[in-house]
Amino acid sequence: MVRKTKKMLDVEKRLRRPLERAIPEMLNEEGFTETAKSLKLSKATLNYWMLKLGIEVRRVALAPGEEIEIKRSTG
Repeated sequence: MVRKTKKMLDVEKRLRRPLERAIPEMLNEEGFTETAKSLKLSKATLNYWMLKLGIEVRRVALAPGEEIEIKRSTG
């Protein structure tokens, strides 16, 4: 388990959900810069939090008609 800072815990409290779930959802919906703004963080801090929490960002290029499926592990 990751030891979270007071600021991380404050943001979780404001969002009413764990950062491990909130950050990926926000990144997918808003993009990196807007997520940092929404969380009231610098982009460097957001990057550090993602590293600390084990959140990965992967870019995928799809040809027309291709789809991608995201599967969450339950473990």
